[in-house]
Amino acid sequence: MSLQIKVPTVGESITEVTIANWMKKDGDFVEQDEIICELESDKATFELPAEVAGVLKIIAKEGDTIDIGAIICEIEPSSATSVSAPAAAAPAAQAVTTPKKTGAIHEMIVPTVGESITEVTIASWLKKEGDFVSMDEIIAEVESDKATFELPAEANGILKIVAQEGDTLEIGALICKIEVMDGAPATSTASAEGQTPTTGDSNYASGHPSPAASKILDEKGISASQVSGSGVGGRITKEDALKASTAVKSSEKTEAIVEGTPVGERNETRKRMSSLRKTIAKRLVAVKNETAMLTTFNEVNMKPIMDIRSKYKEMFKEKHEVGLGFMSFFTKACCQALLEWPAVNARIDGEEIVYNDFCDISIAVSTPKGLVVPVLRSAEKMNFTEVEKGIISLAVKARDGKLSIEEMTGGTFTVTNGGVFGSMMSTPIINAPQSAILGMHNIVQRPVVENGEIVIRPMMYVALSYDHRIVDGRESVSFLVRVKELLEDPTRLLLNV
Repeated sequence: MSLQIKVPTVGESITEVTIANWMKKDGDFVEQDEIICELESDKATFELPAEVAGVLKIIAKEGDTIDIGAIICEIEPSSATSVSAPAAAAPAAQAVTTPKKTGAIHEMIVPTVGESITEVTIASWLKKEGDFVSMDEIIAEVESDKATFELPAEANGILKIVAQEGDTLEIGALICKIEVMDGAPATSTASAEGQTPTTGDSNYASGHPSPAASKILDEKGISASQVSGSGVGGRITKEDALKASTAVKSSEKTEAIVEGTPVGERNETRKRMSSLRKTIAKRLVAVKNETAMLTTFNEVNMKPIMDIRSKYKEMFKEKHEVGLGFMSFFTKACCQALLEWPAVNARIDGEEIVYNDFCDISIAVSTPKGLVVPVLRSAEKMNFTEVEKGIISLAVKARDGKLSIEEMTGGTFTVTNGGVFGSMMSTPIINAPQSAILGMHNIVQRPVVENGEIVIRPMMYVALSYDHRIVDGRESVSFLVRVKELLEDPTRLLLNV
């Protein structure tokens, strides 16, 4: 009966770990207490030993994040002793680990990864040219403008790489070839004789960062080739990546000399643009070039909303388990105004204008990888609680990189809040193919005139950028005035007046 190996408790506050690296392959014979994989938490890297001697069956793959206590693998205990088992297994292993060429070449193309995705970038190759790969083994990561996907091998055999890291390919383009073979590659002679295998450049772990380390190095703009790994087999751990910044920067410093006089130390870092950043750049330029974009402004007295929040925020949070923010007021106000001025909620499709009787509100969210715009579906039917919970759920997914393609496509109108970063006024760019976007800004105490008297009020500038091909000046100004009315008298939102 197979023994289930579960993720052990590795720390009081650690609830999940990531499979950083498997040291053994599925079907390998493992000795008791032999290290079979590395587990990585947000704080440290741990080694997982085999609890018995036997044949390994891998359940959780490299890169998977699993909870403490979850099953990570199974081991079928060997009926023979730990000494004789490998020896007895050696002839069989010898027989099946001699791969034979079949003469077939399997061509792998870029798969379809989403309805609106037409191209991907090769983010990284996990296997090298000439490596033996097994069916369904992850050989590369491909990156679109919306997400990163793993590419599994479609056959057993020798890998022939066609597209290099950083190349951008269209869906259906040739990415690599596999020289199909029967059987698996033989293990090294040293391993077969029980000797310690050498660790060199051919070791996959050597110089290869763990998932957490890779993220840190990307954020710092440091290449993995500039970092020495202290993990098993030379793998770059999270701690190595955290320590790398100072060492790399000090080695890259150069001193500029002007007319023989030192002017200090200056640094320059180059980092490849991500596929997401390149796509954002292309789309923003396309919107500026292909639409008749115009922006109109107004200002909103935020005191009524702030008074409501001050009075009810504690009760609201206690009952609904979510905070009462400004976004729910703005979202509901926009939905009501969009239904009254449908051109602002429309889009151009060829020679036709498509009008929507629903409001799918795109909410701009800033993430470490760039700006994403997940969609709150049918927001006009939601109450304040549903809007707040929906926005929080989308924002958390966006920052964790867990948004699906469906959650980022199909919006009819966008709301963006530059005020959280301190912006006083801006002209937001339309999120094509939508026809308009509302920009929120910071709230500033300013003097205003009310009933002939100068008073201090918390004021916010709001901006509506719109496509003048669809939306006329009357419609855009009227829409923004309507939003202002609803925000300055929130009772209108409840009474729909």
